[in-house]
Amino acid sequence: MNWFKTLATVAAMQAFIYAPAFSGENLDQIKAAGVIKIGTEGTYAPFTFHDASNKLVGFDVEIGEAVAAKLGVKAEFVEGKWDGLIAGIDAKRYDAVINQVGITEARKQKYDFSDPYIVSKAVLIVRDDNTDIKGFEDLKGKKSAQSLTSNFGKLAEAAGAELVGTDGFDQSIQLVLTRRADATINDSLSFLDFKKQKADAPVKIVAEKAEAEASGIIVRKGDADLVAAINKALTEIKADGTYQTISNKYFGQDVSK
Repeated sequence: MNWFKTLATVAAMQAFIYAPAFSGENLDQIKAAGVIKIGTEGTYAPFTFHDASNKLVGFDVEIGEAVAAKLGVKAEFVEGKWDGLIAGIDAKRYDAVINQVGITEARKQKYDFSDPYIVSKAVLIVRDDNTDIKGFEDLKGKKSAQSLTSNFGKLAEAAGAELVGTDGFDQSIQLVLTRRADATINDSLSFLDFKKQKADAPVKIVAEKAEAEASGIIVRKGDADLVAAINKALTEIKADGTYQTISNKYFGQDVSK
């Protein structure tokens, strides 16, 4: 009956591969390496994007760098498309994702989150001359430009919209501007930053969700020590003024509440 033993061995190996990390294991490895690897899009201004010199910059990037400094390590960013970004944690491509990841009950079943580090609202954006869409209920049968697996995409789909897949905010807003999509549901802070850069762009917000969404730093399940260390770092950068400086730079206000 050796095949029973074989099955048992395979099952044990699978359990080991997919088991949560022992508490402290990930944090110890990060400190030993002197680097925390952070997954991010790089296409989602003003949170994570490339400037004119092609340098990766943004609110989330600077938060990641500040948290890493408090951990006593350097931040190393690994870029990827949103649709596969969180899955990169499972594949151990990086230790954490900092990319405006909304804290949801579904995600908390599989991953651990830090305390919230930013709060924003979902807003409905259309062209200035659009008179058909005045609220989320008007999206039924309309084309909405969205990252397909994002919370915003799910909101649009729930409203009855036909989704037009994009890589992020910039592409979504361009599809609206060029009339290849009727609307996009996106982040209020992203829109404010976009209008700050391009005040004459013919787009407007016609509705917003009443409830705010909190985002956190997302890590593999099962390492309370790493989560505690990240939370401590977030507390420290808020206490010493680092967070306020970064927040003012990109939004002109404190976006943690």
